[in-house]
Amino acid sequence: MVAVIDFGSQYTQLIARRIRELNIYCEIFPSRVSLETLREKNVSAVILSGGPGHISALEKMNFDDRIFDNFFVLGICYGLQILAKHFGGEVASGEKREYGETVFYPDPDIYDKIFIGVPHKTIVWMSHWDTVIKIPYGFNIIGRTDNTDIAAMKSADGRIYGLQFHPEVVHTQEGKTILKNFLYSICGLKPEWNPGSMLELVEREIRDKVGNGRVICGLSGGVDSSTLAIILNNVCGKNALSVFVNNGLLRKGEAEKIKGIFKDRVNFKYIDAGDFFLKRLQGVVDPERKRKIIGNTFIRIFEKEARKFGAKFLAQGTLYPDVIESMSPFGGHSSRIKTHHNVGGLPEKLHLTLVEPFKFLFKDEIRGIAKEIGVPDFIINRHPFPGPGLAVRIIGSIDRTRLQILREADSIVIEEMKKADLYPDVWQAFAVLLPVKSVGVMGDKRTYENVIALRIVKSMDGMTAEWARIPYDVLAVISNRIVNEVKGINRLVYDITSKPPATIEWE
Repeated sequence: MVAVIDFGSQYTQLIARRIRELNIYCEIFPSRVSLETLREKNVSAVILSGGPGHISALEKMNFDDRIFDNFFVLGICYGLQILAKHFGGEVASGEKREYGETVFYPDPDIYDKIFIGVPHKTIVWMSHWDTVIKIPYGFNIIGRTDNTDIAAMKSADGRIYGLQFHPEVVHTQEGKTILKNFLYSICGLKPEWNPGSMLELVEREIRDKVGNGRVICGLSGGVDSSTLAIILNNVCGKNALSVFVNNGLLRKGEAEKIKGIFKDRVNFKYIDAGDFFLKRLQGVVDPERKRKIIGNTFIRIFEKEARKFGAKFLAQGTLYPDVIESMSPFGGHSSRIKTHHNVGGLPEKLHLTLVEPFKFLFKDEIRGIAKEIGVPDFIINRHPFPGPGLAVRIIGSIDRTRLQILREADSIVIEEMKKADLYPDVWQAFAVLLPVKSVGVMGDKRTYENVIALRIVKSMDGMTAEWARIPYDVLAVISNRIVNEVKGINRLVYDITSKPPATIEWE
């Protein structure tokens, strides 16, 4: 297997996912993991993740550098700098960050086997401040960019490699080829891991954790919680209760659809708590407070239902992008981007034991499991919807009027995307209600009304995203319908920002 050592990169789990796509099993470990632990796990290769830190802080880490002498090693970004520093090279703080798509040139004189099948000029994704300015003794430079002379290096014995760029992100055109070459050709690993085994691992984790106890599942109707609800029903039977809480922040007609699908499929309970949530959110503007209030309110409702059901466990369909944006789950040093209601929004004192068997998986991996267990296509193919619902798509305070405006606008967006047969081609398409008004003219009269932002993105996993180039005629129809049909809107703007630097959701 492969060990991915986490130094706090936002992309650590993406590395693991790419390895799984190459049918090789891997696990993620904190930066403090010991050589003995990796040996016990029968590790063959180690990948050092990137991270937000500077190399000057390395000496403060509790990192076991004996690892370098016992495995094949690939250092990515910060991982490259760690290797350079450890083996006697020199790393300098950069005055200017190299960020985004960059042209990379593998050394044509060496053309190492890690670059077999890679053109002599290719696009890679860079994201770093510090730079290796002196190669360690016993290493060779095997690639560069216009701004970075040491963009790739290897040890003379061919066991240790370092890349300044990120091969794990989709923006690196030959990233998968490079990882495949490292794992297959250099490390000699074989593609024996079947992605379908993820379902077995999820079921095993539930059995090991819950045993014969009772568990309630927070069901939202999205593919994550829906898949988990069905798995829990299959594994735990009547000892599992799926609780669907209508927080009053759902999309148009959503509550009725979810009730219709699940009421006869799993042990199911519906709770209408819209008034309760809206009362607690009254006057709240800060997005972090919104998320924490919503997360805390959900948990208190679940705790109450758990007491009634006699459950000691709470199962949530938390995914890795939720976890990594809220905190580092592996003991690394990743920055918090925003609090997700089912991760960072949890109260300090939780009276239930969490069961989150998806927390190291991505959305498309869950969709694969969902197909295997027969989750309806309507749910599998739905765009991701944030746990806090429309609360984080209304910028500013929330009330029933603003919710109704956004619901109607959002419904038009989805309807027209489906009519144009564009819905399956994008990751998310939705409306955002902005906290500003603009002057308009309707019926020969001046208007001063709300503005809607349209957000449509393409993505593989939600970790990075590109704004979608939607045909103008489709955008025109969406704009015309929203302005004409939704009372209180007189302007629509289109968000053309990618992730990063933006996030997909506005809050």
